[in-house]
Amino acid sequence: MKDTISKQKETFTISQLASELDITPSAIRFYEEKGLILPRRTSGNQRIYTKKDRARLKLILRGKRFGASLDEIAEMIGPPNGEINEKQQIERSLYYIDKRLRELQEQKKEILIYEKELFDLKKMLLNRLKQLQ
Repeated sequence: MKDTISKQKETFTISQLASELDITPSAIRFYEEKGLILPRRTSGNQRIYTKKDRARLKLILRGKRFGASLDEIAEMIGPPNGEINEKQQIERSLYYIDKRLRELQEQKKEILIYEKELFDLKKMLLNRLKQLQ
């Protein structure tokens, strides 16, 4: 009985993970189809997720939140059934973080230019409006 209780805490159903991570079961199945996670199956073909699967899903969601593509996420977290090379994971993650930071800095510059152009246009239109009154 003790082994069963311990075992239950080590594994999760798709519904439990979806609820915990606030995503849909179809999203989890999608990540499986893309090869990002590889749950075990029961004899009845029900998916069984481990703590490792849950951790990978959390990394996938974090990567998506920061704008990484699924291919980039796959590079960062490595294959689901392979050994984790933490050094390579960190190096790949740093590469994509630096890439995203450069993109954000460029977007920030563009937004500042756009903002200035809008203020200039507003000023010009307000001046013209005064002239017409």
